[in-house]
Formats: sequence, structure tokens, C-alpha cells
Amino acid sequence: MSLIQQNDLTEPAIGKRQIVRHTADTLRRRILAAPAGEQIGSLQTLARELEVGIVTVQQAARILEHEGLLEVRRGPGGGYYGRRPQMADLERMLGAYLCGEPGSWREILDITSLLFNRLCAAAARCDDQALHRELLDLRSQIDACDSMDGLGQLEGRLQDILFKMVSQPLFELLTRVALGSARDVEREGARADMFDLSIWRHGRLRIIDAIADRDPALAHFEADRQNRQVLAALCAFDRV
Repeated sequence: MSLIQQNDLTEPAIGKRQIVRHTADTLRRRILAAPAGEQIGSLQTLARELEVGIVTVQQAARILEHEGLLEVRRGPGGGYYGRRPQMADLERMLGAYLCGEPGSWREILDITSLLFNRLCAAAARCDDQALHRELLDLRSQIDACDSMDGLGQLEGRLQDILFKMVSQPLFELLTRVALGSARDVEREGARADMFDLSIWRHGRLRIIDAIADRDPALAHFEADRQNRQVLAALCAFDRV
């Protein structure tokens, strides 16, 4: 049995987790210091250079794979290659964190409200005519919507258009995670029935009109007004 394999068997269980985290931190720094797609080493090489066991490197690699920072290639020319996480990777990780550290429904709504207000105001500054036409087409569909299920689908399209109008990746990431968490909590808490479809629909129409008029202050105001209606409905629901 090699020394590297022996290290894996003799490391204490409690210290093992710390070693894995430290190894992952070291590998993460290597990856971010090198161009994306560059090989950072093989399993055996990394274990030897970091003076840890093979299993430790494998466990650290799984952490980095989940973060979207590492690709493990097998066969000829295989090894560990650095990469950069995509939006979906980051959204998944932040979403998982919120699931593991759930905040209150009210706290999630507060975060969502602030981000959505800013999103609507920023979208009102967009000058892309094609996106404005797409938004107005969606407006007519929202105006004709007569079911919560249908409005939920249109809401997703509205957010996609707004994100394209804003084009700020980090802002989009944070907003998508917050909105997704709010929807999850809403479903788990069975709070969908507390919203009036007509009020929700007309609130969205006012927001779209303000964006179409390229009025950031009004768009922020209308978004904030509808968010306050949601919070008021929540308070009434909780008192029942």
C-alpha cells in the first residue's frame, strides 16, 4: 500500500473534514489563478503535491465539481481541469443554501420586493425597441389572463423579458434566486389563495405601462405598491 493511500486510512475522522475543506480551498485558488479550461493536474500528482491522500483529493474535487469550478476528464489526456461556473451553477448553489438555511416567508418577501423594485426601475431605462414590443405583447396576454396558473406562466415570461432589458448578470442571479425561493415558500405554505387575481393582474399591467413609458421612478413606485399589497395580504392571511 502506498503512503498516499495510507494517509487516507489514518487521518482522524474529525480532522478529515478539515483536510478536505483545506484541499478544496487550495484547489479552488489554483483554478481561479489559471485560465479556464487549463489542466491543474492529475489525481496522483495533486495528491503528491498537496501531501494528502487520493480519497481526500477526490472528495475535494466533488465539492469543486458541484460549484462548477472543476471538470474531471478520464481516459487519455484526462485529469482535473478548471472551469468557470455558469449562471445555472451559481443559481443552484444559492438556492441550495437558502433551502438549507431557510429564512422566514416575510424575510424572503422583503428581499424579493427590494430586488424586483430595482429590476422594474432598471428595465424602464432600456431603449431596445424589440424588447419593448415583446413586453407590450405580453401585456395583452396578462390583461386577458383569467387563471392563477396562467398568470404564473406569464409571470415567468415577464421576469425573463425584464432580465433581458436590464442585462446585469449578478443582479439577475440574486433576483432569480430570491424570486424562486419566494415561490417555493408560497407553495409549501399554501398561500397562493390569499392573492386576488384581478388585483395582481392590474398591478402587473401598471408596472408594464410605467416601463413602456420609460419612467423608472413610476416603475419603481408601481412595483413597490404591488409588493405592499402582497405584504398586506400576508398579514391578513396570518391573522386568520
